[in-house]
Amino acid sequence: MSANHAIFVDPAVEGRLVIREAPDPSPLPSEAVIRLAAISLNRGEVRRSQSAAAGWRPGWDFAGTVERPASDGSGPQEGARVVGMLSSGAGAQRIAAPTHALAEIPAEVTFAQAATLPVAGLTALHALMKGGFLLERAVLITGATGGVGDFALQLARLAGARVVANVRREDQEAQVRAAGAEAVVLDSQLGDPQPFGPYSLILDSVGGTTLAKVMGLLGESGMCVSFGTSGGAHVTLDVSHFYPIGGASLYGFILFNELKRVEPAGPGLARLADLVARKKLTPAISVEAPWTDVAHIAQQLTDRKYPGKAVLHITD
Repeated sequence: MSANHAIFVDPAVEGRLVIREAPDPSPLPSEAVIRLAAISLNRGEVRRSQSAAAGWRPGWDFAGTVERPASDGSGPQEGARVVGMLSSGAGAQRIAAPTHALAEIPAEVTFAQAATLPVAGLTALHALMKGGFLLERAVLITGATGGVGDFALQLARLAGARVVANVRREDQEAQVRAAGAEAVVLDSQLGDPQPFGPYSLILDSVGGTTLAKVMGLLGESGMCVSFGTSGGAHVTLDVSHFYPIGGASLYGFILFNELKRVEPAGPGLARLADLVARKKLTPAISVEAPWTDVAHIAQQLTDRKYPGKAVLHITD
C-alpha cells in the first residue's frame, strides 16, 4: 500500500496549507476506510486554518470509495462509492469515517458533485427544515450566491416556497434566479415593502447590519436561522421592530449540533445525492483543481473570487 498523504496547517509556508505524509487511518469498529477522490472547501474550515496551530488537518467534505468496510458490519461495503463528512481531517488520500456519516452515491452522480453536498447541502437542508411545511410560504435567503445559499434556493423551490434571494450586486441576479429565486433584493432594498413578505423563514449567513434589517421582516411566529457572519459578527437590533411581530424567533444554527440532535449526516446526504441523480438539484461548482493547489484555492475562497463551491481532486 502506498504512503498516505494529507493536508496540514504549516504557518511557515505561504498560504499555511501544505500536503505531507500522514499516518495510515486506524478505524474504529464502526468506521470504514475511504480512499478519497474529491473534497470541497468551506469558508469555516479555511478561516480556521488561518489561525490553527501547526499540524491541524482541515477537511469536512469528501467523496470516494470504500477501501475497507467497518468491522462491525455497518455501512457501505468494499468498493461502494460514498459521500461523507468529518469534523476535521478529511483532506487526505485515505481516511477513516464513521458509517453514520456516509451515504452511497448513485451512479449518475460524480465524485465532484457529491463532494459539494456535506456541509453546504446539509446546512441548507437542515436550516430549511426549521421552517416546517414551506409550500407557498415566503422564504428569504441572504448570502444567496454562496455554496449554502445556492443549495437553499434550489431546495426551497423544490419545497414549494416563494423564494427571495438577497444579494450584494445587481450582476448576481441571474445566478440566483437560475437557482430558484422568484424575486431578488439588493442589500440597499432590505426594508419594507418586501416581495412576498413578511417572511415565514429567513436563512441568514451574513450577520451584521443585514441580520439587523431582516429580523424585522419576519411574519408572526416566523423564524430567522442564523448560521454565519460573513458581513460582520456584531449586530445592533432595534427590538421595537422585532418583538411586536409576535412569536418571531432567532435560531442559532451549527450543523454539527444539528447532526447530533436531528439525524446523522448519512440520511440527509442520501436524500441530497438522490436529488442530484434525478437532476432536481444541481451543485454549483465554480472551481475544480488538483488538491496540490489547496492553498491557492483556499485563498481565493477567502477573497470571494468565485461563487458556489470549489472541488479539489485527490491524486496519488
